[in-house]
Amino acid sequence: MTQKERQERSRKEIMNAALAEFGAVGYGEVTMERICTRHDISKGMMYHYFSNKDELFLLCVEDTLERLREYLERNMGALRGIGGFGAMRGYFLLRAEFFGRYPERKLIFEDAVTRPTEELAEKISALREPLRKMNRTFLMDVLSEMPLRIGLDRERVARYLESLDHLFWQLVLQYLPQYANAELETMLTATNEILEMVLFGIVRTGVDTTVTIREGIII
Repeated sequence: MTQKERQERSRKEIMNAALAEFGAVGYGEVTMERICTRHDISKGMMYHYFSNKDELFLLCVEDTLERLREYLERNMGALRGIGGFGAMRGYFLLRAEFFGRYPERKLIFEDAVTRPTEELAEKISALREPLRKMNRTFLMDVLSEMPLRIGLDRERVARYLESLDHLFWQLVLQYLPQYANAELETMLTATNEILEMVLFGIVRTGVDTTVTIREGIII
């Protein structure tokens, strides 16, 4: 084995250990010492390749976002031609399916997207850009096939759906009464139910939905 191959193997070993730890207990609980201790990695080898846990975490985030993007791209072809609402539902279901199949990636995604540290926020935002671009392209295409409510346009609706992007998985988890042990099929069912309410609303058509606010109280 060449020196380059040994170095790549060592880096991969550390990376896999970091993925396991960040995916199990989250960014806040992970330390370089924890990774070394739990995965029998010498501190010398660790600090030879990586200077701190932020560097490792960013690599784990990049890997997770790239795998999610690749998963969506591989499976999005089946959504073409099934209509706007069906494609929209299918897209969000694919995202839920990814995290259901790879639960170790879920906590990494949540820490990066919903609660990044101030020091890492800008770098994580840059790492998310390829996924954002793919999301926007897909949303704009699908929305062109959907009968939007009067007064709404594709740009506004796309922004609304993008704002749900980093919150949607949390919605699914909160919606499930016992999400910790939920199976993939249960996760997908919950995702479908939430999307039904997000896309079609919760008030029956024809019901007066006028809301009056007086002195800060909704009546």
